[in-house]
Amino acid sequence: MKNFINKLLVNHSLIYKLFLYIVTIVLIVYLFPKGGQFKYEFQKGKPWQYENYYAPFDFAIKKSVDEIEIETAQIKENSKLFFEYNEEIVFKVKNLILDKSTLLLSNSNISEVDKADLKRKAIKIIDNIYEFGYLEASDYQIPAEREITIRKGNKIQNIQPYKLYKPSQILTYINSIIGAQPYTQEENSILNIIYEGLKPNVSYDKIFTEKVLQENLSKISYTKGLVSEKERIIFKGDIVEGENLMKLNSIKSEFESQVWSQSNYNWIVFGYTILVALSFLMLLLFLRKYRIEIFENNNKVTFIFFNIILIILLVTLIAKYDVKYIYIAPIVILPLVLKAFFDARLGLFTHVLTVLLLGFIVPNSFEFIFLQIIAGIVTILTISELYKRANLFISVLQITFVYFLAYFAFSIIQEGNAQNLDWDKFLYFSLNGAATLFVLPLIYIFEKMFGLISDESLKELSNTNSKLLHELAEKAPGTFQHSLQVANLAEACANEIHANSMLVRTGALYHDIGKMDNPMFFTENQSTNVNPHNELTPKDSAQIIINHIIKGVEMAKKNHLPDRIIDFIRTHHGTTLVYYFFKKEEELSGEEVAIKNFQYPGPIPFSKETAILMMCDSVEAASKSIKEPTVQTFDLLVEKIVNKQMEDGQFMNADITFKELQTIKKVLKKKLKNIYHLRIEYPE
Repeated sequence: MKNFINKLLVNHSLIYKLFLYIVTIVLIVYLFPKGGQFKYEFQKGKPWQYENYYAPFDFAIKKSVDEIEIETAQIKENSKLFFEYNEEIVFKVKNLILDKSTLLLSNSNISEVDKADLKRKAIKIIDNIYEFGYLEASDYQIPAEREITIRKGNKIQNIQPYKLYKPSQILTYINSIIGAQPYTQEENSILNIIYEGLKPNVSYDKIFTEKVLQENLSKISYTKGLVSEKERIIFKGDIVEGENLMKLNSIKSEFESQVWSQSNYNWIVFGYTILVALSFLMLLLFLRKYRIEIFENNNKVTFIFFNIILIILLVTLIAKYDVKYIYIAPIVILPLVLKAFFDARLGLFTHVLTVLLLGFIVPNSFEFIFLQIIAGIVTILTISELYKRANLFISVLQITFVYFLAYFAFSIIQEGNAQNLDWDKFLYFSLNGAATLFVLPLIYIFEKMFGLISDESLKELSNTNSKLLHELAEKAPGTFQHSLQVANLAEACANEIHANSMLVRTGALYHDIGKMDNPMFFTENQSTNVNPHNELTPKDSAQIIINHIIKGVEMAKKNHLPDRIIDFIRTHHGTTLVYYFFKKEEELSGEEVAIKNFQYPGPIPFSKETAILMMCDSVEAASKSIKEPTVQTFDLLVEKIVNKQMEDGQFMNADITFKELQTIKKVLKKKLKNIYHLRIEYPE
């Protein structure tokens, strides 16, 4: 049991990766659609590249979306508009007007003939207006050419809209029946009684109209024909268009919508599991072979897996809501984030694997994969310094333009012209670009969640007014000036060999913070001729010098500096010797001295950036000891120091080439000459 527990403890990192690997696979397979997959890929306007294809079972030919939309529009256009005719209003209005008219005329002095004529006109007006109905004012506009249906109880009548009287027409019509003006007092009174007494009795029946429309829409057939089993669908070499395209789309839809048995479902899940497992295995192998420092860091591996799951979850949610919005998902955020925290190669590799997995979720997978991979490549190539907001904005514009261009190309290939472009897609790509700008706050969130560091944070840390650097300038001003000089040298070297210049500059500024503990034991801080080392043995002096590494790491952790910066503190002397006190001990003792008492604890540099700092730190410090600086002196100094570090194996793990080392030497020589304002000595 004890041995088993020991094995678990020894291999805990590998066990965690295995656990993370399995959990990630389960989550992603769970997110994948579980329907069947049509085994053939095809595109509109392209030849059918497979063998002659025959129907494996009976299926219906589905209408295209455009056909269904046209049919729906036609039904909506031709669907009846229903209006309700209220006979009770007519009865009340007629009685009211006639009663008032009779009372008025009975008190009038006009002849009985005129009275009868006015009463007849009033009845005619009422009968004519209410023959088809008096339409109440409404926001609903009736198309003039469209027939409407009037419901009178259980009876219906189809009429033209113009036969209904509207409020704006009533007064004109009454005037036409009453006769020419000027009116007599009685005529004017009758006109007012009729105008005030008339009430609308026809209203738009929205509920019944909508009910009938929905019934008509529900009768739409989404199919238009049947393909029998073993019937030919398409021959090899035929162009995928017209009826062929409809049949292929229909059978593809049948495959994807089939209700699978439990056995089939299990096989589908098993197939997905294999493919997802292979994808993540490739990612882990890539990390193990080319990014071993990331592979050994479980926090960083978790971060990479987390981002992949996040992107797949986002696309899955959008696809389930409405697949047409799939291009709004800012997938290029993935390579942006990984490049910000790690490097471009890892970002692109992870992006490609993720996009390949997304091909199982989205329709038109080839088009989607092509667009996203191209966009990912453009993202990696165009963004060099993410902390510069202008760079990000310009890069997003370029990515959006590439989306536009690639979609345009796909559209004209499929349609054969540029007239059927889906302009909504251009809007979706623009929204995608806008969403990509969210990467900066997202990077900040990830930094806090996973304890990582990006270029944006490096920029903040490299501010010399930060708490720790300000303290260094106060307690050890010489060391602070030395750190500034080393930072400038290291940044110049990093730029020449395309390393992370912001990272190496920040690391250089903090590499000697441990000297704040005993600043006067370091020559750059000694403002007088008093040297405290004179009172110590070489061994004790060496320990104080070596301890600035340990003290620096302690201070960095106490001030919550990121691990990537602490790495510069640990490695900037590698496993080299405190050579001055080592030689002094040899002289005093006259016998062989134990090297370990004068050797820095290491580790040796394990990246280009940490190797650059080691060279720049040593060269800058040594240059101060030259009493009569000349061009030749500096050339020899740089060659001697860098070659010695190479011979001691300090760059064995740094992944730096001989060509890059030669470039760094040239930069150091040039910079030292500029610092000391040296000129070439001309012969006399």
